[in-house]
Amino acid sequence: MSTQAPYLVFSGTNSRYLAEKICNSLDCKLGQMNIQHFADGEFSVSYEESIRGRDLFLVQSTFPNSDNLMELLMMIDAAKRASARSIIAVIPYFGWARQDRKDKPRVSIGAKLIANMLSVAGIDRLITMDLHADQIQGFFDVPVDHLYGSTVFLEYIKATYPLETLCIATPDVGGTKRASTYSKYLGTPMVICHKSRLRANEVAEMRIIGDVTDMDVILVDDMVDTAGTITKAANLMIENGARSVRAIASHAVMSDPATLRVGESALEEMIFTDSIPYAKDCAKVKVLSVADMFAEAIRRVRNNESISSLYVI
Repeated sequence: MSTQAPYLVFSGTNSRYLAEKICNSLDCKLGQMNIQHFADGEFSVSYEESIRGRDLFLVQSTFPNSDNLMELLMMIDAAKRASARSIIAVIPYFGWARQDRKDKPRVSIGAKLIANMLSVAGIDRLITMDLHADQIQGFFDVPVDHLYGSTVFLEYIKATYPLETLCIATPDVGGTKRASTYSKYLGTPMVICHKSRLRANEVAEMRIIGDVTDMDVILVDDMVDTAGTITKAANLMIENGARSVRAIASHAVMSDPATLRVGESALEEMIFTDSIPYAKDCAKVKVLSVADMFAEAIRRVRNNESISSLYVI
């Protein structure tokens, strides 16, 4: 009888830091693969061990640049051609998720395109976390296990902050459902920031709906890109009488000048998960790991066990 493990975990180049932590939690070795780069920027992918008849979990977030997505697609294709039994894409951060609909004429629905590309490449299942829009799950014709960063955030919030003076806030109306879920679970009040934009990544005007006087505010969002919205919201909270302001967001996209804005803002703390590597220097940023959560999801998928009990809210 074969003593081979029934499943293997592999990683793309820029998500290896997270895949290694997932493997530590699973008590297994990270699979060996080689990604060879050519002078013109092209690259090739090869598995350095047999994967025939095995269940593969491919860990790779598709954050910028697009090489991360292309690596994942080639990993999937190579696995399919090497006779893997099943291919499960583990994508902690699903890029292009903000392009989930036609919000003006003659634009691409990028999230649907990426879903099509992953499906055509050959995935059998997707495990991801905190999609920008929940309906993106419906873009796939394979099972999608959608995890939530709240699993690690709520534990941290309850252990760190006094709930008596806590107030949950959303930096824009689009995040109202997410903030409301946190508010109901913690039994705290909620306020909303209403904003209008001049153009993408540039906020024109913002105002608060609700009262934050003498409250310790936690802003809740799914991602922070240039940090313009969340830092403007934090400054506005202090101007309106908040005692302190912190923020949590699942994905640290943090495009320049986000780190500078966070450092200069009224935020006391900015908390992310490690779905995207954050290597810049900012004393206010704290990173919580989701490796154990993804490891448990992988374990349950492999054993055909329920995923829903992983959800705190």
